[in-house]
Amino acid sequence: MDDRHSAILTEARARIAACAGEEELRAIEREYTGKGGAVASLLAQLPGLPAEERPAAGRAANELKGAIGAALEEARQALASQALERARDASDFDPGLPARRSARGSLHPVTQVRREVEDVFVSMGYSILDGPEVELDHYNFEALNFPPDHPAREEYDTVWCTTDGDRRSGGDRLLLRTHTSPVQIRAMERLHPPIRAVAPGRVFRQEQQDATHEHTFHQVEGFVVDRGIAVGHLIGTLKGFLRELFQRELKVRLRPGYFPFVEPGFELDIRCPFCQDGCRVCSQTGWIEFCGCGMVHPAVLRQGGIDPEVHTGFAFGFGLDRLVMMRHGIDDIRHFMGGDLRFLEQF
Repeated sequence: MDDRHSAILTEARARIAACAGEEELRAIEREYTGKGGAVASLLAQLPGLPAEERPAAGRAANELKGAIGAALEEARQALASQALERARDASDFDPGLPARRSARGSLHPVTQVRREVEDVFVSMGYSILDGPEVELDHYNFEALNFPPDHPAREEYDTVWCTTDGDRRSGGDRLLLRTHTSPVQIRAMERLHPPIRAVAPGRVFRQEQQDATHEHTFHQVEGFVVDRGIAVGHLIGTLKGFLRELFQRELKVRLRPGYFPFVEPGFELDIRCPFCQDGCRVCSQTGWIEFCGCGMVHPAVLRQGGIDPEVHTGFAFGFGLDRLVMMRHGIDDIRHFMGGDLRFLEQF
């Protein structure tokens, strides 16, 4: 750098050394290295210099800019150190202490039990599947043997999508899925028997909220499709699952039940694991309704592209939230979606 550059650098360093705050440093930075600053003025003079002098003059201007920038950075670090010293002298602050640990969260109780359920079924040779929560009418109803005018649809308080884009695939309407059973059809369309899978997930219904009903809850759908599947396989599977989940043998019973996507259909009850003769959990009956189940309806197999003359299957579905309520003695399903940390931190 020549004498002119040295003079600018000396002046800039003196002014930087006299700065008492970040705002003054920024003003000096704009004055010397900004768009209209001293360095920019030097660079603007380059076109008027002889060609052989331009490289050296450009390097000198850049060196000046770098030196001023280094002085500014050094001053900023010094100001930060001074501020830290003042804070330490003014209070009990000790920068050598470790930082406070942020509060750690925990898994939601529904997630905890869902993972237990998944682990049990994986140990039994099942796959874990998932499906879209915004579903087509075809998969949620029609492919599961619910024609448009079927009276069983009235049992499902469906949340329909009414936006301009609510029709897909030839006019099929969109809805928030009312159960996880649509995963059955989607699985059968892309997989080939034998199929053994469970599909846990959120479902949605336009329910009147109370202690046992919520607009958003969780279900676990399980199904098997293979040659020679019978009701005995269904009962054995569910008894094995319950034994692993509750870590003891539980009595079960089947009652006739109607579901359009199974034939025959059953309600499976389990002997109350919390009492002998009756308690609040089982409403003094000694039995708890656990899930709906049955043999997959031939019409559902055909919708999935499977020949019911060759393959049969069973399916079952139970409420995961209700299972958590049974496990922990929770009396109000609304706690799960309430977000109250006093409740969630218990788990």
